[in-house]
Amino acid sequence: MKRAIITVVGKDTVGIIAKVCTYLSAENVNVLDISQTIVGGYFNMMMIVDVSASKIDFNNLSDGLSKVGEEIGCVIRIQLEDIFDMMHRI
Repeated sequence: MKRAIITVVGKDTVGIIAKVCTYLSAENVNVLDISQTIVGGYFNMMMIVDVSASKIDFNNLSDGLSKVGEEIGCVIRIQLEDIFDMMHRI
């Protein structure tokens, strides 16, 4: 399994989760865990996903998520779990 962390931040609107998950499904990325909250009208979501079955490379997946983010008015970032863990080690 090759896990990654996805963050989504932006003004709350209808359909954010649906559009992100639709894109991930089309690229054969499995959502393992998801947490979302709305604070003061701003949407925040963190997802842990498995990218091992995806047919596109990680950079193209990242670019595609960025484009989805632009369409829905959010900033979407993806980072491999290994890199995320290394950045947050004590």
